[in-house]
Amino acid sequence: MSAHALPPKLLPLIEYLNGLDGRASIARLQELLAASDATVDDVRDFMRFEPGHYQRNLVCQGPWYELLIICWRSGQRSPIHNHAKSTCGLKVLSGICTETYFSPSPCGQVVALSSHELAAGAVCASEDEDTHQVSNVQAPGTDLVTMHIYSPPLRAMKKYSITGAGAEEWRPPVFEFAQGEGI
Repeated sequence: MSAHALPPKLLPLIEYLNGLDGRASIARLQELLAASDATVDDVRDFMRFEPGHYQRNLVCQGPWYELLIICWRSGQRSPIHNHAKSTCGLKVLSGICTETYFSPSPCGQVVALSSHELAAGAVCASEDEDTHQVSNVQAPGTDLVTMHIYSPPLRAMKKYSITGAGAEEWRPPVFEFAQGEGI
């Protein structure tokens, strides 16, 4: 658990997540995130940005989930990845998120299938071998803040390159706030 007080608007969501005794369904995560009225102001204590890469900030976790606030500066994007053995629900809290879907090609590389934009309040989800990339391609100086639930916690996934064949195992880093830290 983070040293920061949990935002009151997230408590119903966290209560449900703490009661999980197995992996949450993709439909249930989408429903819970859509029903959440949490805003950037509610999660500000869990927002931390990094200049060179997007930042995954842990709000709380349990045996069957982790709840993160992910902060993106303009031009930052995730690697092309899947959610091996985990379900991910994402809600845009501020900014416009661009999600691009990928598929394996006959030569072993991945190829982009489609992209779409998600405005503040929008929810999307993926699981297992769904392969995508999340990006902030807004104008310079425009931040993106997203809330993610992974069930179970995302411990390893496959990361792909658009120019190379195959995938490598990858564990995305998570920032955990120390006592008294935050913005």
